[in-house]
Parts: sequence; structure tokens; C-alpha cells
Amino acid sequence: MSTIASRQKTVPTPKQLSAQEIQQTYSRLQHELQSLAQKIGELESEAEEHELVLKTLEEIVDTEPDRVCFRLIGGILVERTVKEVTPKIKTNRDGIQVVLDNLVSQYKSKEEEFQGFQKEHKIKVVSR
Repeated sequence: MSTIASRQKTVPTPKQLSAQEIQQTYSRLQHELQSLAQKIGELESEAEEHELVLKTLEEIVDTEPDRVCFRLIGGILVERTVKEVTPKIKTNRDGIQVVLDNLVSQYKSKEEEFQGFQKEHKIKVVSR
């Protein structure tokens, strides 16, 4: 009978964290969420700026494609035409959107991890 008992699988118990470790993990997760939210906000603002510029240029590209415009590249103001700049701005906007979507999915998974941690350790947030 002792061989049957030794063959049974034991369920591993999760590592018990001290109160200080719980507080540090909670603060770290909260900081990571805040950092992600801040970066998402910055990229959303940048994407909106690209949309505004594209909207303005789309009105001009059909009527005056060779019209001169200026673009800031690496801190240097460069003179280009509207037809040269428009596709590059679209590419940049699309790249920003891809990164933004990735960050939003990271935020959601981190938020789920944070909520799971709160439930696991029975953490309640008290508003003052």
C-alpha cells in the first residue's frame, strides 16, 4: 500500500510570500501598468498628430502634388514635396498603430496578472 501512496501525485503549493514581498510585487505591477498606460497615451497622441497631418496633406496631394512642404527628420528640417512625404507619413502612422496595438494587448495581460495577484493575496484598494 505504501507504493500506491508514493505514486500519487502531490499538488505543489504556491510559494508563500512575506507581507513585504507582496507589497513590493504589488508596487512593481502597479508601476508597470502606469508606465504602459503612459506610453500608450504618448503613442495615441502621436498617431492623432499623424492623422491630422495626413488629413491636411490629402486635400493638397490631388491638386498640388509638387507643393513644397517641410518634414522634421531626426531633428533636421528637410524640404520635400507633398507627394514624397504623404506615403512616408502613412507608413509611420501604420507603424505607430501596430506598436500601439501591441502595447494595449500587453497592458490587458498585465492588468489581468495584477487583478489575479490582488485576488490571490486578497488585496482590497481603499479610497480616501
